[in-house]
Amino acid sequence: MASTSDFRNGLTIIWNNDLWTIVEFQHVKPGKGGAFVRTKLRNAKTGRINDNTFRAGEKVDTARIERRSHQFLYEDDLGLHFMNTESYEQISLPADQLAGRSFIKEGGMVDIMYHAETEQPINIEIPANVELAVVETEPGIKGDTATNATKPATLETGAIVSVPLFVNEGDIIKVNTEDGSYVTRVTS
Repeated sequence: MASTSDFRNGLTIIWNNDLWTIVEFQHVKPGKGGAFVRTKLRNAKTGRINDNTFRAGEKVDTARIERRSHQFLYEDDLGLHFMNTESYEQISLPADQLAGRSFIKEGGMVDIMYHAETEQPINIEIPANVELAVVETEPGIKGDTATNATKPATLETGAIVSVPLFVNEGDIIKVNTEDGSYVTRVTS
């Protein structure tokens, strides 16, 4: 049991008979009336965001979540297949559960969150930045790098991102997986 004073970003609570992760919270003390806590909660299974207000001091049940490192093996009709890097146990999850699927290549690492009591996989987190090779893009023109112009580039995983004009096929670039933006070119 935890109270609203224990809230922090990333805390997973049991609310309305479901697991919810606190994305954002704010303690509010209005001039009139009692204090309350305004929260944004993400459903651990569906990913849906819900706004909720708790009274100050209200008690909620917390859930223990374990983070385990897994390697992405392959994708087929059954979903995405991962291997636990410690126990070598393999699991398969539906493809719609992984938000940034287009940025993970075979052999890439992800963290899978498990509900400790039920051993049920809840959520998959991919790294914030990944390094991928450019397999298709228009050739850059020498001297055309003074502007902030961009062009589309197809990466080895099939993702399409906007890159600066100086990036060529075969280059390895770092990509932000949250918004799919180009970060930098990686030197070999």
